[in-house]
Amino acid sequence: MNTIVDFQQFNNATLEQVRTRFEEEFGVMTYFMNPAPRPCFNKICMSELHQSQTSLEKMQGEVIANGKVSQANYLVLASDIPGIFNLGGDLSVFGDLIRAKARDHLLAYAKLCVNNVWTFYNMQAPVTTISLVQGQAMGGGFEAALAAHIMVAEKSALMGLPEVLFNLFPGMGALSFLSRKIGMPAAEKMVRSGKIYTGEELYQLGVVDVLAEDGQGEYALNNWIKKHHRSLNSFQAINRAKQRVNPLTIEELYDITEIWVDAALRLDERNLKVMERLVRAQNSKVNSDVAHIQEKQSA
Repeated sequence: MNTIVDFQQFNNATLEQVRTRFEEEFGVMTYFMNPAPRPCFNKICMSELHQSQTSLEKMQGEVIANGKVSQANYLVLASDIPGIFNLGGDLSVFGDLIRAKARDHLLAYAKLCVNNVWTFYNMQAPVTTISLVQGQAMGGGFEAALAAHIMVAEKSALMGLPEVLFNLFPGMGALSFLSRKIGMPAAEKMVRSGKIYTGEELYQLGVVDVLAEDGQGEYALNNWIKKHHRSLNSFQAINRAKQRVNPLTIEELYDITEIWVDAALRLDERNLKVMERLVRAQNSKVNSDVAHIQEKQSA
């Protein structure tokens, strides 16, 4: 029998914007993101994710559920927000820090982003990391999904790197992760274009590992786990070997964030106005979705 435990407290830490769920049968720990007021990576959400990941890593995947110690074999990053995985960096905060020329604060934010994707990518525990993309994953949301050992996405999920729209580039891992999956020329083309891709298109490009029918993301994820669980040890060993053949270091990610911060501080007012329009669009979508959910619940 599969015991499922939901909890808002993980290893004695109370979580506000992350819900955790543990399924005992195959040892699946899921972090469901629920950032507010917009579904983007604010400091609270990122801090809670990083704290939870590092705690799981330190404990070598051991978790306490229903009063007993169990082993987490898989760590899944998902979203509690219908239609949205994550819309990326907090553009409102970016704009304020850029106008204030607050380089240290901007760099601290960027490094918190990097610490999250690095821990997810470089998990130093016998835990396979998986991203489950249902809906939109933009900018830093796409980068977070790319950091996983396995990416599961529904066919109509939308993913992209729109930073070129405001004269910037994705500086928290996009080039590093994409180039190791599909090669640098294809990665650079994706970053420069700002194009939004469907999950199906990214599966054809080799970015998405497991393609799911719309609304069947969790089903496809569970099927993948069931199919590969018996060879989990070899899968994890091969993944480690693959990372050694084409190594990525946290220094590389940190160096790129420095480039990103310097580029961000060179943005002009016109670029910042584009950021503001994107924030308004995000707020409008969230408010529209909330109203739609409330309407369905009252019907």
